[in-house]
Amino acid sequence: MKIENNYNLSKLNTFGISVNAKFFVEIQSEEDLQELFKMEEFFAKDRSASGGKNNQKLFLGGGSNVLFIRDFNGLVILNKLKGITILNEDSETVTVRCMGGEIWHDLVNFTVERGLWGIENLSLIPGTVGAAPMQNIGAYGAELQNVLLNVEAFDISTQENKKKRIFFKEECHFGYRDSIFKNELKNKYFITAISLKLSKTPKPNISYKILTEYLDKNKIEVKNSKDVSDAVAFIRRTKLPDPTIIPNAGSFFKNVFLKGEVGEVKMKELLKIYPEMPYFKEENGSKTSVLIKIPAAWLIEQCGWKGKRVGNVGVHDKQALVLVNYGGATGEEILVLANTIIKEVREKFNLELSPEVNMI
Repeated sequence: MKIENNYNLSKLNTFGISVNAKFFVEIQSEEDLQELFKMEEFFAKDRSASGGKNNQKLFLGGGSNVLFIRDFNGLVILNKLKGITILNEDSETVTVRCMGGEIWHDLVNFTVERGLWGIENLSLIPGTVGAAPMQNIGAYGAELQNVLLNVEAFDISTQENKKKRIFFKEECHFGYRDSIFKNELKNKYFITAISLKLSKTPKPNISYKILTEYLDKNKIEVKNSKDVSDAVAFIRRTKLPDPTIIPNAGSFFKNVFLKGEVGEVKMKELLKIYPEMPYFKEENGSKTSVLIKIPAAWLIEQCGWKGKRVGNVGVHDKQALVLVNYGGATGEEILVLANTIIKEVREKFNLELSPEVNMI
């Protein structure tokens, strides 16, 4: 394990933003992590010399959900922990444990190749397994929380007694693209592995409109989880730009949710002005509580931003949720674009967009 100084992160974030980390290290085993803990004295001395301003830690996986606004004056820890194993199985289910440095789509392939059901709708989501529970990744009618059993992580928030902890699903406080690891425990735990409980029994989740239309149009009869995975991957490739060609972080904004009776009233008011506005009703934990989801992409399109370019940055011409770096952009340029879009959506619809990506 080697700690490097002033390390350029342009190849470790899918926006391709050129910034430097004061310190950088790759973790390829839990032993590396333990060794890093023992080196805390080194960082403590450096913090003391610099007035305590570079004591931050940042965990990177695939760098697909971050926007660097400036250099990172602390330690960037790249999760390179590898390995996928089957812990146990019975006649109906299989428990799979996956290390945090694995590419998420490789885990999906591992499961569908074995005929397992549960994460096939999450195919081709960029990033690593360790980042998945932070974001509670979801797509095409499925979310990670539906199959997650637990998250293994090391507490790195204290100088002493850094211990491994297992968070069961209920302790992760999952929400829409949200979890305890993005809030109260942000940058306090290093996720080393997750375990999923997947089904041997066919459980196709194909009710999502775009997915249903694709399967019907191409006369695809779903016989196994790989059929769903392949369909989702094809749709994603046609709608979302490849970050290796056009740097981006996937969906930049969350969809908008209206809650309760106030939300219902607000939706009725909006429909009077914009009768064509799409929306979807979802249960919110009880039969009497309903969330109304309004697609952020539609709101952005209505403000004229789809396909629009401003200097080095812009909005993708096939998916309005995706902000792109056309080359040489800074994080600040992308942030200015995002804030401008948020402002115009607020002024037009009185609705507030929220970024999915982490601003650093």
